[in-house]
Amino acid sequence: MTLIRVVSSVLLLILMQSGALCARRFRGGRNPQPRRSPPPPTYRADRGDTTESFPLDFTAVEENMDNFMTQVKNLAQSLYPCSAQKLDYDMRLNFLENTSVTCNDGSPAGYYLKESRGSRRWLIFLEGGWYCFNKENCDSRYETMRRLMSSSKWPQTKTGTGILSPLPEENPHWWNANMVFVPYCSSDVWSGATAKTDQSGYAFMGSLIIQEVVKDLLKKGLENAKVLLLAGSSAGGTGVLLNVDRVAELLEGLGHTAIQVRGLSDSGWFLDNKQYHCTDCVDTASCAPTETIKRGIKYWGGMVPERCKQAHEGEEWNCFFGYRVFPSIKSPVFVVQWLFDEAQLTVDNIQLTGQPVQEGQWRYIQNLGTELRNTLKDVPAMFAPACLSHEVITRNYWIDVQVKGTSLPRALHCWDRSLHDNRNNKAPPKGCPVHLIDSCPWPHCNPTCPTIRDQFTGQEMNVIQFLMHMGFDVQKMAQQQGMDPSKLLGMLSSGS
Repeated sequence: MTLIRVVSSVLLLILMQSGALCARRFRGGRNPQPRRSPPPPTYRADRGDTTESFPLDFTAVEENMDNFMTQVKNLAQSLYPCSAQKLDYDMRLNFLENTSVTCNDGSPAGYYLKESRGSRRWLIFLEGGWYCFNKENCDSRYETMRRLMSSSKWPQTKTGTGILSPLPEENPHWWNANMVFVPYCSSDVWSGATAKTDQSGYAFMGSLIIQEVVKDLLKKGLENAKVLLLAGSSAGGTGVLLNVDRVAELLEGLGHTAIQVRGLSDSGWFLDNKQYHCTDCVDTASCAPTETIKRGIKYWGGMVPERCKQAHEGEEWNCFFGYRVFPSIKSPVFVVQWLFDEAQLTVDNIQLTGQPVQEGQWRYIQNLGTELRNTLKDVPAMFAPACLSHEVITRNYWIDVQVKGTSLPRALHCWDRSLHDNRNNKAPPKGCPVHLIDSCPWPHCNPTCPTIRDQFTGQEMNVIQFLMHMGFDVQKMAQQQGMDPSKLLGMLSSGS
């Protein structure tokens, strides 16, 4: 068996490297997003050789030996003739079989699917995109962002990026999974189960859409899955927290008890804190987080996990906030959260619009990072860089960001390993961290954060330029820390 594994590993490595070369050859026709500038040389050195991009873990990834030859055959067929055809990377649109489950405007809900035959891993991604909470702002949303309320103009195909990418170089550990992208067209943080009414004028069926997608996929190979990862960003990240246990219960109720359901929540861990400046509740950007959810959950007929509902009876809106719902979730969940989330700052009325931030705003931003750290400290699996940004797992730079020397794909792979090993009563793998949170106190004090651009000029800024732009007083801060200003600047530049 050992010899077979060695031969298999070498063969698969050769095929995958050929696949990556072939992919790069055709990638120019995909209109890829521009990448951020390369990280410092030390970062690349930390990542080591290119084996990070071609993991051959036969236990955590698939326990692959039973279907190894099927994978090799499919991969070989996809590479031949590499020079003569463009590989098909796209996910294709499917509408739900249950036509009574719809988008806001009554048009059919659906999903995009790219099958990976031979793989027993499935990734279902929930799109984000804010929400609306009354007739007036839902009408406005329908006029300005119809794609998020209707399927009438959805394209027939979609190309996955980040953790949805089929390229090993962009998606080291999940590239060969079955990929599902579920467009967000319910405007209810994936919580609703309400048909269109004369009073609301819209259907809110986010939670039902997820259930129906899973049912449809069972007929397309999901029934043979080993792992189902329910992932999402922003409102989709919150949707993961609200729905991951419901998906697990659905599959268990249908007799699919062997499928391991897990969650990956990106940028959906919002705080119900007080705004920096209180304003009238007109839309999602100006309204305090608690007020929008209180209004929204009534308007949508929103559902929350049963255990969280019991813990917050009469105040179910609490379950839309990560640190309140997380203790009631049974399924394993990995939380990805920027410590200085731009969407959180927006609803808190901190506007980063080219004018220097006032001292009170600066303190508020720093306190936000502290509060997020405190709410995340008891989350076993998480990745929290000290960056000012929003969403990451579908960005093409998601492999570049590090916390304490570990990349997000690596941390997710370690999490996969730990879950598999613990099911077999083994100790978690050494040197494979899954609880990663930055300790430095300023936005973008992590040197691997995504590039910041001035909102008006479009020019890139380094960390010092950004902090100065935000009104950071180097002299004053150095004095408070009892150090020379030049030393503080050096620390900031290095991310210390």
